[in-house]
Amino acid sequence: MADVVVVGAGAAGIIAAWRAASLGASVRLIEKTNRLGTKILISGGGKCNITHDGPLEDVLKAFRPNEARFIRPSCYRFRNHEIVEMLTSRGLRVYTRPDGRIFPVDQTAKDVVAILQSYLDDVRVRLELETSVLAITATNGKIRGIETSAGPIPTDRLVVAVGGASYPSSGTTGDGWPWLEGLGHTIVKPRAALSPIYLDAENLQPEFSGVALRSVMLRARKNGKEVDRWTGDLLFTHKGVSGPNALGISRIVAEHFGGGPVTLDVDLFPNEPPEDLAARLLAFSQANPTRRVVTFFEEVVPERLQAFVLAQAAIEPATVFGKLERKSRNRLADTLRRLELGRVRHVPLEKGEVTAGGVSLDEVDPQTMTSRKVQGLFLCGEVMDIAGPVGGYNLQAAFATGFVAGETAAKA
Repeated sequence: MADVVVVGAGAAGIIAAWRAASLGASVRLIEKTNRLGTKILISGGGKCNITHDGPLEDVLKAFRPNEARFIRPSCYRFRNHEIVEMLTSRGLRVYTRPDGRIFPVDQTAKDVVAILQSYLDDVRVRLELETSVLAITATNGKIRGIETSAGPIPTDRLVVAVGGASYPSSGTTGDGWPWLEGLGHTIVKPRAALSPIYLDAENLQPEFSGVALRSVMLRARKNGKEVDRWTGDLLFTHKGVSGPNALGISRIVAEHFGGGPVTLDVDLFPNEPPEDLAARLLAFSQANPTRRVVTFFEEVVPERLQAFVLAQAAIEPATVFGKLERKSRNRLADTLRRLELGRVRHVPLEKGEVTAGGVSLDEVDPQTMTSRKVQGLFLCGEVMDIAGPVGGYNLQAAFATGFVAGETAAKA
């Protein structure tokens, strides 16, 4: 019988197991896949966006208010610079991007996971791969152990860190929610977050796939009313859009999906006031009467998308500025500020980097990560209803809540 059993060897589970063992507990870390830290390995496109730099209060502001309040105690117990110091002290070289994201300099997520494993090895965590948990056993409101594919494991202190339901190929298939619901926890409906967005095929064309728009504003509207916006880069796919902008608004879009059409549009000049863009377009037109209209925005819009922009503005591709009437010029200005991408068809939960929804935060003590429903049960990471934006925020939340869960379990 181990002092502490941790289920799920992702970011939260690794830190929970390490922290518990570093305090002297005997720890078994159970993972159903054949490797450690699978989602860490694919984070940041394999580069691993370790965490987000800056004052913790600024980091917390990126989360929804109730989520920020919940993870605040954990983040102050295990700050963003502490995970960085753990990694750099063992050879990882990191740098901070202008947007605050911290990445390895010339190493990858594999190096991050290897270092984390070395910490587990140091404190003799017993890692058991390819071992599926079938059920959690509890009597009289107290944890008694787990049933696994390798047999029962008795314990009275269990840390559940199995994640959500995004990227099921990585092992996060929503296993934990039925177990925890069976123990009396409320499960907030899971929904996509940090996900690509699929669009109706009406406006999509095969040649759009792979086209990227840089530093544009993507807006989502429900029944014509704006519900969210995100400024950054946008990538067209064969099913819709992805990239930082799509990931950034996907959670809101998923929440508003149904009960009315949700549409997306793009502001190609988000840093320019509308009146300035109109004035610049007029000045360009007067100075270049023989040039084609597309030359005004060809540096902003890739060639494969230029005809699409002109079509929405009802301007023929060969039109020159000298032939462009004032009404058409104003229509072009409006199109450049609101290029319609079409109606949202689907926001795939399984394609999201994280999952919104999960165990209700009201049912977990934010100071200790202890279940308010079952004695000896501790929760951390994405299995709970926490989902931050892209940028290293979610790994920080996982590391911090895992640290507190492991510490509390060891001291229980």
